Amino acid sequence: MDERELLAARFEQQRSRLRGVAYRMLGSLSEADDAVQEAWIRLNRSDADAIENLNAWLTTVVARVCLNVLRSRASHREESMSGHVPEPVIDPADGTDPEHEALLADSVGLAMLVVLEMLAPPERVAFVLHDMFAVPFDEIAGILDRSPDATRQLASRARRRVRGAQPTTDPDLAVQRQALEAFLAAARDGDFEALVSVLDPEVVLRADQGRAGGFREVRGSREVASQAMHFARQDITVRIVRVNGTIGGITLLHGRPIAVTGLTVRDRRITEIDIMADPQRLERLDLSALDG
Repeated sequence: MDERELLAARFEQQRSRLRGVAYRMLGSLSEADDAVQEAWIRLNRSDADAIENLNAWLTTVVARVCLNVLRSRASHREESMSGHVPEPVIDPADGTDPEHEALLADSVGLAMLVVLEMLAPPERVAFVLHDMFAVPFDEIAGILDRSPDATRQLASRARRRVRGAQPTTDPDLAVQRQALEAFLAAARDGDFEALVSVLDPEVVLRADQGRAGGFREVRGSREVASQAMHFARQDITVRIVRVNGTIGGITLLHGRPIAVTGLTVRDRRITEIDIMADPQRLERLDLSALDG
């Protein structure tokens, strides 16, 4: 094995971890893969013999790429005054791909990613690297061009925001599925009160339709039930799948995917509904779970 082959092998050993770092920062598997690929390109252009700690070097490169993406995204979002639902990881309802299990370790559900979306880019980078991957603050400080103390404060502020907003869901997939099936049945039947009964009184629905349809947020069981009544349409079907490890659904119109929905269920009621219906981002998703 020559030096380049050895370097490629060492990089592949890090790929899964780097992908996990980037996905938590960006909430997009396609953008995470792009960030990891950029790290490989930069590694090939570098003097590998001069890199003392390949793990730390690659993490730094991926983090800086992600930080640039987050800053660009935040700027565009300020211009459009729009929210954002991250891109989910989809699996069949009866099981999760082992590669996805590693990616989604530490319960990185869609609702958790929505919480991370509320953080400013430097906060998100500091929190993900330190709290999720145990990267020392001295190293994160160099990525953010801040002092270690300032970086520690960023992570602390992010931690408080995450703890205050992080949703909790019933870990029992059967309970999650029962809640979703009850919701879908009530919507198909046009049974408004049955819809309300399966929703938490403080339920929140977030729907991201991209540039064309924008972002909207609806709160309260009766308001969300009113929004859900369109499921009574006969040409819409929902395929139950796993969305970031928990039960969710893919909505199809005449057999074509038009939305992916993640749920948070607590005490057998739905507390959060996150819908990603951006056509451009839907095209980038791996929807092979529909093939089963």
